Amino acid sequence: MRETDKQGVFWRWGTLIHRHRKLVISLWLVLFTAMGIFAIQVPSLLKDNGFTPTGSESDQGLQLLREQMHLSSNALDIVYKSKDGSSLLSEPAKARIMESLFELRQQPYVTDIVFAQYTRVSERNDIIAVGVKLDLDTNDALERYPSIRNLIPSLVDMETYVSGATPVYYDMQVASKNDIIKSELIGLPIALLVLLLVFGTWLAGVLPLVVGLLSVTTTLGLVYFISLVSSPLSNFLPNLVSMLGLAVGIDYALFMVSRFREELCHQDTVAGAVAMTAQKAGQSIFFSGVAVLIGLVAMAFIDLSLFRSLALGGVIVVTTSVVVGNTLLLALFGLIGERINRYPVIPLRWRRQKREMTKQSQDEGKQMEGFWGKVAYGVMSRPLSIVVLLMIGLIICAWPVGSMKIGIPNAEVLPPTYESRYGADLMQQVYDKRELNALQVLVKMEQPYKEARSIEQTEQLERDIASLPGVLHVQSYVSLVRNLPSTEAKLAAIGQPVVQSQVEYQHLAKDRYVLLHIVPRVHTDGDEAFTLVRDVRDIQLQGAELYVTGGPAYRYDIVERITTALPYVVLFILTVTYVVLFLAFRSVLLPLKAVLMNVLSLGASLGIVVLVFQYGYLADFFQVTSTGIVVAMLPVIIFCVVFGISMDYEVFLLSRIAEEYEASGDNERSTAEGLKKTGGIITSAAFILIAVVGAFIFTDNEMMKAIGLGLATAVLLDATLIRIFLVPALMKLMGRANWWSPWHKRSNSSRDAA
Repeated sequence: MRETDKQGVFWRWGTLIHRHRKLVISLWLVLFTAMGIFAIQVPSLLKDNGFTPTGSESDQGLQLLREQMHLSSNALDIVYKSKDGSSLLSEPAKARIMESLFELRQQPYVTDIVFAQYTRVSERNDIIAVGVKLDLDTNDALERYPSIRNLIPSLVDMETYVSGATPVYYDMQVASKNDIIKSELIGLPIALLVLLLVFGTWLAGVLPLVVGLLSVTTTLGLVYFISLVSSPLSNFLPNLVSMLGLAVGIDYALFMVSRFREELCHQDTVAGAVAMTAQKAGQSIFFSGVAVLIGLVAMAFIDLSLFRSLALGGVIVVTTSVVVGNTLLLALFGLIGERINRYPVIPLRWRRQKREMTKQSQDEGKQMEGFWGKVAYGVMSRPLSIVVLLMIGLIICAWPVGSMKIGIPNAEVLPPTYESRYGADLMQQVYDKRELNALQVLVKMEQPYKEARSIEQTEQLERDIASLPGVLHVQSYVSLVRNLPSTEAKLAAIGQPVVQSQVEYQHLAKDRYVLLHIVPRVHTDGDEAFTLVRDVRDIQLQGAELYVTGGPAYRYDIVERITTALPYVVLFILTVTYVVLFLAFRSVLLPLKAVLMNVLSLGASLGIVVLVFQYGYLADFFQVTSTGIVVAMLPVIIFCVVFGISMDYEVFLLSRIAEEYEASGDNERSTAEGLKKTGGIITSAAFILIAVVGAFIFTDNEMMKAIGLGLATAVLLDATLIRIFLVPALMKLMGRANWWSPWHKRSNSSRDAA
């Protein structure tokens, strides 16, 4: 990326935008109004959480259970808790509960309502659960859920909570809407305050917010139409679009406004200032957008709807931010002109004093003027100590990553204030967690389940599974006649209509399909459960097809898809980033150093996330539930998003350092001067980004909390310790080796800036 004063493509683009500035503004106003109408409907339209491992063995098993066994995965758990602590296990209490659900039972989509049959592990008798089976697919169940919930009345002496997959997904939609509003109410005022302090005038401070909000609104409007014709998109998409769009859009506009105000002092006309802003800052945000897109595109390598959705939303919102910055913002510059410096926030007396101090400092030719000058030359005087100290500190922060345990959350993504989460917590207090998360094996036999061959094969499969170390017990339709002495006796018993009716009512077998329930001996989340899934899948049954599904298998397939694709994601990002930086700076070591610094800052931020979400440090402060795991999606999202944003700051810093080096050939002086001239703008941009993404720490969805904490921490470390101290110190120690390249000899006379 080369910044020159020549009238290039971006200069001509800026001239064109200035010439048609009123038309450009009018078109964007029409587009914003139209897209705003559809944007507000997006959170309600997106119903998929994006975690489904489509086409995996567990997913195929669930589909066959619905199609062949008529066993719907959409069910509700209605949890009742006595207000006065009295027992709900008595027959009168149970009768009252069932009577209250009479109207719900009459609905055509309700197939059964029964009390939970799981083993009770608590002495508490003031809690009981009722299972409601629904003959609805996921989308229909979500659409009908408000009316279903209205059919579940509250009893005078009982608290009622509805949990299960459908209520959790519905509450996640509600949380998604609330989180966007809450995060903007927190992040935008802080961002505006920083912008006003940086620019000192109201117009200059407000323009970046306009770009950010317009980028988010336009993107969500486009997503509305895409969702109508595409496969289901994740309901996490609006949150990431809001987070990334505001952060990147405001940051890009910050650079544009800063450059435009500078060019107003150097150009004779407003048109010239707009054109040169496009030539310099417009080109910079264009290439910066490309750098951010590298990580976002890489997310699509993972075969999960969540990552494809986030990649789609991220690519659109970053592209939109670049387009808005290079069209609408330039047009507004042309319309506002010199008035951008009016309406001061900082009193005139303070601004005059600041200008006089700056002019005096420049006249005296001091190299160490101001705060950033002292920091820059201070780093140059102690590079080795800074490198050693910061490297040790960052490695310590990254150390917990080595013990990170990844998993897939269920209701835990929501805070206990949501009834679906609280109801799930109550069920886990009373019922055996292992039975709540049992493995299921669906077997397609060669012959119907009533035949002797199928009975023998089912018994053999039961024995093979029961022999595994992680299995507590196994149940199948053969378990109903297990005490009979021979296969012939069992065959005769299963041939009786009453037994067949019981088998098919419990969805244990139908035609050639047989279902086995496996209760794990181990914890149903984590490595032990995943080992059990692999062990069960290794079992073969001649002439039969086995599908291992259920909660643990479903989570295993999700994690497997992430871990399988992750090396390709990392390799793509690192390779493409290195190539782009090599072409930009014509150096072998600078891109390598930049990549390694990003990996170090990401490792440190992930270490902090592990401490909070896995080990529970400061969990109460952030109002999160420590489940002993880190959401498997989190490291990927943080890596892909932050790597691009960090490269944005890296390119901005190295560009100015390279410009100084091309002019002077003095590595130490160029590093110090580059840091001195960019430290303030990088810190301001980073602080705004931290305010926007950090606001999600205080939202309801715990996955978005973790993403917000991870991104905010990564940017904080990157823009302070890494860019301001570690990178310049390493450049001082590396000396002229920074600029070495076997294919290019750098000329000291060149004054072009990389």
